[in-house]
Amino acid sequence: MVTQLNTPKIILDTDPGGDDLFAFLWLQSLVKQGLAELVAVTTTDGNVSAQKTFSNASQILGLGGFHHIEVGRGVARREDAAENAAHIHGSDGMGKLSTTLTSATHAYETARYSDQIIIDKLNAAPGEITVVAIGPLTNLAAAEVKSPGILKKAREIVLMAGAFHCSGNVTPHAEFNVWFNPQAAETVFNSRDDIVVLPLDVTTQLIFTREMAQAVSQVNPESEIAKFLVSLCEFMVGTALGYRETGGINGFFVHDAATLGYLFYPETLMLRRVRVRIETKGEWTCGQTLIDSRPAPKTGANAWVALQVDQTRFFTSFVEDLKYFIRQ
Repeated sequence: MVTQLNTPKIILDTDPGGDDLFAFLWLQSLVKQGLAELVAVTTTDGNVSAQKTFSNASQILGLGGFHHIEVGRGVARREDAAENAAHIHGSDGMGKLSTTLTSATHAYETARYSDQIIIDKLNAAPGEITVVAIGPLTNLAAAEVKSPGILKKAREIVLMAGAFHCSGNVTPHAEFNVWFNPQAAETVFNSRDDIVVLPLDVTTQLIFTREMAQAVSQVNPESEIAKFLVSLCEFMVGTALGYRETGGINGFFVHDAATLGYLFYPETLMLRRVRVRIETKGEWTCGQTLIDSRPAPKTGANAWVALQVDQTRFFTSFVEDLKYFIRQ
C-alpha cells in the first residue's frame, strides 16, 4: 500500500523533446495512480530553445490535467553553447504537434527561473525530493553555484546522461545531455557521491515501437492523450529510421523514460558503483563521460551507473502505466 510517507516527491528537470514527452506522460500516469507527487517541472534549453521547452512542458501538463504544477523557465545558456536537437524532435520539439494541443497556460515572461525553484523546493523539504533530470544539466549546476551544497538536500538525483561502453549519440564519444553543457555536468557530478545515471548503454536498448503505441491507444483511441502519443511516436520513428538509430526496427529510443524505470521498477536495471568523470576540454572528446573499468581498487566513487536493463520487464510496466493514464 502506497502512503503519503513513501510516495516519491519529484522535480522533473526536462527539455521536451520527444523521448522527454514520453517520460513526462509516464510520470503523470504514476501521479494519477497515487504512486508519485510532482512538485514542479523545471525546463531547460536543450532539444529546442528554452522558451519552446517551457511551452511544451505547460502544454503536456495541460494534456494530463496538471495545470496547477509550477513550470520553471530555463537558466540562460552560455553564449558558445551547442546547437539544439530540433532536427531530431521537430522545430517545436513535439514532432510539429504543438498546434494540435491546447495552448500553454503558464506564462514564460513571468515564470520563476528553474534554478531558484530547485533551491526553494529543496530548502523547504530537505531530504524529501528526488530530482529527475532528463535534459542538459544547466539548471542543476546553476542551483549548485548559486547555493553551494543545495543538491545534497535532494533525496536522490537521477540523470539520463552519458555513454560509457558505447558510442555517443551526438559525437562518437558524447551523449547529448552532457555534451550540450559539459561544465554543468561536471558541477553536478562533483556535488555529491551518489548520483544515479541512466546512460546510453541501457537507453539504446529501450526501443518503443509502433505496436506498443497502438496497444496503448486501443484502450481509449479517442482520447487526446492517445492521439498525441500515437502521432508523436510516428514522428519519432520516422526520425529514428532516417538516422539509422534502431537498426531498422520500427521504433525509437525512449532514453529519458529509463529514469522512471529505475525509480519505480528498479528490478529492471542493474547498476555499478563508479567514479564518473566529464571531459570538458577535449577538441574531439568534449562531453565524454568516463569510468575506470580496470581491475584495480576504486576510490572516490560519486555515482551509480546502470549498465544492464531487462527490456521486457521495463516495457511491460511502461505500457501498462500509459494504458492507465489513457483510461482516465
